[in-house]
Amino acid sequence: MLNTTSWVKNLKTPIAVIGLGKSGLAAVSFLKLAGYQDADIITYDDKKASPLGYKHVTQPTDLTNLFPRTLVVSPGVSLNTNWIQQIAATGARVTSELTLATSVLTTEKLIGVTGSVGKSTVTSLIGASALTDDPNAFVGGNLGTPFCQYAIDILNGRTQAHWIILELSSYQLENCAHLEFEFSAITFLSANHLERYASLEEYYRTKLQITHATKQICFINKTSEDAVQFAKLAKCAYQEVSAETFEDKELLKSVLLIGAHNKDNFAIAAELAKAAGFSAESLTAMAQFKGLLHRLEFVNTIKGVKYINDSKATSMDSVEVAAQGCLESLTNSAKLYLLLGGKDKTLPWEQLAHLAVPQIIPLFFGACGQLAKNKSQLSGPYFSKLIEALEHAYQSAQAGDVVLLSPGGTSLDEFKNFEDRGEFFKKFVTQKSAQRSLD
Repeated sequence: MLNTTSWVKNLKTPIAVIGLGKSGLAAVSFLKLAGYQDADIITYDDKKASPLGYKHVTQPTDLTNLFPRTLVVSPGVSLNTNWIQQIAATGARVTSELTLATSVLTTEKLIGVTGSVGKSTVTSLIGASALTDDPNAFVGGNLGTPFCQYAIDILNGRTQAHWIILELSSYQLENCAHLEFEFSAITFLSANHLERYASLEEYYRTKLQITHATKQICFINKTSEDAVQFAKLAKCAYQEVSAETFEDKELLKSVLLIGAHNKDNFAIAAELAKAAGFSAESLTAMAQFKGLLHRLEFVNTIKGVKYINDSKATSMDSVEVAAQGCLESLTNSAKLYLLLGGKDKTLPWEQLAHLAVPQIIPLFFGACGQLAKNKSQLSGPYFSKLIEALEHAYQSAQAGDVVLLSPGGTSLDEFKNFEDRGEFFKKFVTQKSAQRSLD
């Protein structure tokens, strides 16, 4: 049995890990390292096969009949799901991969970041700064690497981090007991995940849970009216921040990220880093951060046309800031070909109506393309597949134009995830560039 705190070594069995995405698989691996046997662990996923050696079920009734005493629920599964509630009512403990990971913590200090848009960028900016001062810092959570992977690595001899920076989705904030943050940040808040929450207020209040676990200061995006409004309910001290309020204008000018919204993201990250005592050198490194994959990612220029991959944009605010950032780069009569669509998740497409300007040419695609077109009242052709919209953009765009994939909808109509969709876009551009060089 390895060195973890007593509560995680004494979980009642059987332990059911609900959901076998990255978070669930990391939880299974951690439980094994913590000393649990194969017979102690049940895995549940209605779509994926189990890792070899564990009892696996795909139906809630089958899981209920196995009488699990502990549920490790992945973020994608709502705690309000009927069968989760039924099992919990029998006295089963409900926990999460995040909470399991806290069992290895000793002196590490945590920073948490949440928001509807911008949270991955702010997390990465803070991470770039932290890693400059502390090469052993850990950056993860909803962004890339599950927190449990840090716990696994610690049990396997990893050098302890001084700072741990976690991106947290609203789903994760529903179920994150034992997490305590020195500092936190709430980026831009806007309508999202309304298929899961009964109201926008419930969604925002879930985001605000991060302030319940913050010991010092939560940094709030001042340009987000909803974030500022709901910050009044914060359970910790908070500070409103934007590029306008950020005092070091020279440092702000050196930021490499595209768009005014990213200047606000930088200001939030930098103010938090300064409060945490990060070095001046680390702030310079933060300013040089070039951005994340699939988030306003410049791919290539073909025939004078720039192709930008913003596949991660699955909210209306994300689309708006991406479109605005690209419009700022256009000159004279150049056009922005904006690819909109994917799979709907009950979002307010009508919010995009103001993008009906001569410089923007919307191209709608996928399962929700027609819905997006109707609700937004934007004029543009509809294509059943992304590839068709891309071919149209490639044939139509002229030198100076920009082709932007910032879809609004999720990727699940055609792709495994937003990364898969973004890679498809990048492969298309790469192939066209190669063909062009052979012409």
